[in-house]
Amino acid sequence: MRIRPSRSVGLLAAAALAVAGLGAGSGCGSTQVAGDGPQVAGGSPEALAQRARQVAAAWDGSTAAAAWRSGYHPMGEVVQPPRGGLLSQADKQAYRQRSLVLGDELPTTGPHDGRVTWARGKSLTRPLTRPEEAYQALVGARAEGKPYLTVTGAKLGEMSVVTSRGPAMVPAWLFSLEGYDSPLKQAAVVPSELPRSPIERARGIPGYPLRHLVRIAADGLSVTVVALRRVCDHGPAVEVLETPGSVVLSASVKPRKDGGTCTKQGKLQEVTVKLDRSLGDRILLDAHTGRPVPYKPSLGPSPSWS
Repeated sequence: MRIRPSRSVGLLAAAALAVAGLGAGSGCGSTQVAGDGPQVAGGSPEALAQRARQVAAAWDGSTAAAAWRSGYHPMGEVVQPPRGGLLSQADKQAYRQRSLVLGDELPTTGPHDGRVTWARGKSLTRPLTRPEEAYQALVGARAEGKPYLTVTGAKLGEMSVVTSRGPAMVPAWLFSLEGYDSPLKQAAVVPSELPRSPIERARGIPGYPLRHLVRIAADGLSVTVVALRRVCDHGPAVEVLETPGSVVLSASVKPRKDGGTCTKQGKLQEVTVKLDRSLGDRILLDAHTGRPVPYKPSLGPSPSWS
């Protein structure tokens, strides 16, 4: 087990936003983290490295890890646009804004359960959403005069989804769209319940928890996450600890050398971290929270941890 800085960290995108609780009026060198849980002594980089080792040790071989690996936990898009993409800028805008209208009735009957299938014959039976539930999960608030997509029907099919256990074929609702030959797909499978973490959230270590997972590379050799930093910092840094059973990411910030006063303004940035070997079925963990890094679908919220 060893901890090291990521070999390649790319800042791919940034979005400025107001983030409460970042310590208005505090010096830029302050990197304390608020939250419940045990205090990690120090606040130095070594304290963060120590925390990563603690998280890996708590999860590796735990019942929580076994539950994670035996369940269905999506870590890739559960909504896929029509094959070939959207036909116009107006349709792309409608898709991004979840602006859909129902042009016909949806099925009212269907199976209650479906089977998720992985490679080598591994499978799991899970409850399925109803067509109306799946449709409502896709739809946002549509403003008058804005472009929209018209749903003309739905039938049960399947789609490929990246999960915590690798790619899987899952039952999906195939929504037909007016003007398109191929459907908009929405995974119909209800994800498994998230296991309770075997380690509590930490306090007093540098940096902030990761916001969410963006993507895992097809070869599993890199992951892209969203990290938080204050506007006066030089940017986020993500270190990685790889073990046979887990990959622990530790996000910290690069403070300004001249110190000064920070405001509550913060930035979210995508950071790509390279791994020594493919992620595979190893658990991707956040050193700060002690929990798996949540995946946030582009058309839905991140999973919440109790």
